[in-house]
Amino acid sequence: MSQLKSLDLPEPGSAGGTTARASASSGSRWWIWLLVLVIAAGGYWYYRTNHNKAQDAAAAPGGAGKGRGPGGANFAVPVVVATAQAGDLPVYFNGLGTVTPLSTVTVHSRVDGQLISIAFKEGQFVQKGDLLAEIDPRPFQVQLEQAEGQLAKDQAARRDAEVNYERFKLLFKEGVIPQQQLDTQQAQVGQFDGSIKSDQAQIDNAKLQLTYCRITSPTTGRIGLRLVDPGNIIHASDANGLLVITQIQPIAVVFSLPQDQLPAVYDKLRKGSQLFVDAFDRDNTYKITTGKLLTIDNQIDPTTGTYKLKAEFDNRDNALFPNQFVNIHLLVDTRKGLTLVPLPAIQRGPDGTYVYAMGEGNVVKIRPVTIAQTTGDTAGLTSGLKPGEVVVTDGQDKLQDGSKIVPSTAPAGNAPSGSTAAPLPAGKQSQNPGQQSRPANAGGKKQ
Repeated sequence: MSQLKSLDLPEPGSAGGTTARASASSGSRWWIWLLVLVIAAGGYWYYRTNHNKAQDAAAAPGGAGKGRGPGGANFAVPVVVATAQAGDLPVYFNGLGTVTPLSTVTVHSRVDGQLISIAFKEGQFVQKGDLLAEIDPRPFQVQLEQAEGQLAKDQAARRDAEVNYERFKLLFKEGVIPQQQLDTQQAQVGQFDGSIKSDQAQIDNAKLQLTYCRITSPTTGRIGLRLVDPGNIIHASDANGLLVITQIQPIAVVFSLPQDQLPAVYDKLRKGSQLFVDAFDRDNTYKITTGKLLTIDNQIDPTTGTYKLKAEFDNRDNALFPNQFVNIHLLVDTRKGLTLVPLPAIQRGPDGTYVYAMGEGNVVKIRPVTIAQTTGDTAGLTSGLKPGEVVVTDGQDKLQDGSKIVPSTAPAGNAPSGSTAAPLPAGKQSQNPGQQSRPANAGGKKQ
């Protein structure tokens, strides 16, 4: 005990106490440095293993293609393709037109009177001569009877004057009356002849007024909304009329084209060629009907630099309506012997237009092409591509010359249910056999 008591211990805060605490702390942290070394070694091993696997996969046969993605990784690019076809491509001039009826008639009454009945329904189609309305005919019937009575009176007076004239002629031969009295009697007979003719005209006029009491259609067409109701007193001088009839079978469309296109159209008309016209809806997606070009205007509008044309359509299904706006496609020519591809396949660069053509092993090559005509979604080529070759129509932004692709004829998810896969040319099968696709419309004619 005495020895223990005599042991000199360092006091708190002295240098000896500090050294002892430092030794104890460093002895307790050695395992933390060991854990850091183990984690670093594991990370290095994981990196080397994955890097070697990626190199082995790239070097293996049938591995990733020649396509280069971001960061330089090799992969095959999925794209949409279509097959070039040989065919003819129509040449259209497109313009905006307005449907215009060949005739529009506002029906007025030709006499004054009360409208007692109508014989049509709003929106009804009528033929020329059909009864439309009736006006009260009784006032005009009275006028007719008055004219007929006056005619009978004048005819009786003429007969009396004629008998007296015959009597005066005998008296004149016997020298009883002078020549002047005979001539006066003869003139009186002529006056009654004139009165009878006037009376007959009054009768005819009254009959005509009775005819006008029955209002008939002056043309064939469709009736609009009724402007006057039965029971109203109408007049021949009324500004609005009774109704409006519009002829819509056939019907016309007036449209405009740029003046630069006038020579081609005018040359066809001078040669007697019949030009056909397609009318499309306002969105220019649905073809409404087909007609023929009638004529062109005799002058160019200097304010717009355009000229007007007029086309006629049978309109048997009443698809065109007066004052409707339509898109007009005028067929002026047909380019023959072209190679047709979908328009999205055409790419443009500093050296001109080109396409990505698929070759052996599903490898694409840049192919410069010459465009002769584009119509709708189809481009007609004169050089650079042959019918039967396959071109990329979607996904070109990920391609370069020599890239390998996974071709498909329909975008993923857009194929309709029940569709069958479209086979590619021999030696150019898709590397995604499980995908169903539909045949691409590789630039067919404009329907």
